[in-house]
Amino acid sequence: MTLARYEAALKSRAMAAFSLEEGALAGFHLAAPPAHIDCDASIAWPISAARLLKKSPLKIAEELASALAADCAAQAVAPGFVNIKFSNEFLFGALKDLEKPGCFAQPAFAGEKINLEFVSANPTGPMHLASGRGATLGDSLARIFRALGAEVATEFYVNNVGNQVELLGRSLKARYAKEEPPENGYQGDYLKEMAAALPAEAAGWPDARFSEHAVAEMLKLHRADMKAFGVEFDRWFLESELHQAGAPARTLADLKARSMTYEKEGAVWLGTSTVMESEDDKDRVLVKSDGRNTYFLNDIAYHLDKFDRGFTTVMDIWGADHHGHVPRMEAAVAALGREKNKFKVIIHQQVALLRGEEVIKMSKRAGDFIALKELVGDVGTDACRFFFAARGPHAHLTFDVELAKKKSNDNPVFYVQYVHARISSIFANAAEKGIDPAAGFDETGVVINAAERALMLKLLWLEKVLLDCAREFSPHLLTTYLTELAASFHSFYANCKVLDPEHREVSAYRLFLLRHVQAIIARGLGLLGVSAPERM
Repeated sequence: MTLARYEAALKSRAMAAFSLEEGALAGFHLAAPPAHIDCDASIAWPISAARLLKKSPLKIAEELASALAADCAAQAVAPGFVNIKFSNEFLFGALKDLEKPGCFAQPAFAGEKINLEFVSANPTGPMHLASGRGATLGDSLARIFRALGAEVATEFYVNNVGNQVELLGRSLKARYAKEEPPENGYQGDYLKEMAAALPAEAAGWPDARFSEHAVAEMLKLHRADMKAFGVEFDRWFLESELHQAGAPARTLADLKARSMTYEKEGAVWLGTSTVMESEDDKDRVLVKSDGRNTYFLNDIAYHLDKFDRGFTTVMDIWGADHHGHVPRMEAAVAALGREKNKFKVIIHQQVALLRGEEVIKMSKRAGDFIALKELVGDVGTDACRFFFAARGPHAHLTFDVELAKKKSNDNPVFYVQYVHARISSIFANAAEKGIDPAAGFDETGVVINAAERALMLKLLWLEKVLLDCAREFSPHLLTTYLTELAASFHSFYANCKVLDPEHREVSAYRLFLLRHVQAIIARGLGLLGVSAPERM
């Protein structure tokens, strides 16, 4: 039984003991206790239940401990906690359950179909550092949601229609003619390289052909960058597909039919602040007075298309410069009759690059930026993804290049990966000494010491960590967990002799623990898109 299922069983017993509905125990959770508390898990629910039950928290804790006594060793402590000690039988059984396929799948995610869109960089230049952060965030969350039992489709939306694409084409045309790009055009050297590769007949191309060619070439680079970064999208969705299918016009008709629009000064507006209740501060134009659609209308059509494809949750990951677009899109989703809580936008902050003592500032339009491909080539995909994942999306990130390149325990990804490789060497050493790494042992005769117990417990908490990652829409909790698990391994290894030919039962038991440590580290790193090397 995994920790989450064990928690659910204890919660059911508490519901019966206090004659409560499940909603009244929403705050009932197993939590890891502080280091100085001698227990395996703690429940703080009695404190929050005091007003509901009209009893003191300590009294509720005593009654709860009594109700849980059949399942575990439970003790009530002031001011209203219940501290729990797991049995050896539970610990060994839970570790074995972690080996089973789908062991982290949760009932709450069964039947959930998530469309997760991320990166979606405009095809006007190479991938940059913010693209890498968004890719890490989206791909890691997709892997985590799948591990929890959800069905996830990942998507990259390509804005291959509009002013920016037209400007890109004119910039490429200027470079082909050995001229400077137009004002507000794209200045990067990548356009010089692209122009140099154009055929002679390009001299007769119209502007639209230059735009089409530039987008196609940039998408080749984007696809290659994402593949090298370990990210595979289920679909690359072109904005032009929406227009070919007439989706913006249908979306506009739908909004009009719902009386969510009005006309003013020759334009069509969505009443995000006047017609409906929303957090948007003003109404938004859908169709300009010249009859052209706004980006907003096209984006609404794209999101309606996602819902129409049968997704139960539509999730977008956007850069910090799109923060203001969130309330208007939430209002638009509501205007189309969709549940607001089924649309989620995750905003991630920008990335600064630290080389030694210098912080490098970047501008994509001016061509003054660090390409993601360059950073990957410098420090490797593993370091990039672990470092990008190590901070929550709302926190600014300064990427320390020199730290990411270190082959020492100062580098967090090296620190975690080393444990996986170290355990591989221990298994090889065991085989050399004639000790079978997969040998069985008598679980009933095992006396678990403090270092072993700490390691076992840390392994069990991965399931809860993944649920927290899903709840906070961030994998940074997983990087923290893996670092702490690596520290637990080092503490265990410093205090416990693993290979002892004279005590084979003890060796077999400790190798059993290390096999699970290695598997969990590999699983956790895999969810981050980071490799788990056998040697380092």
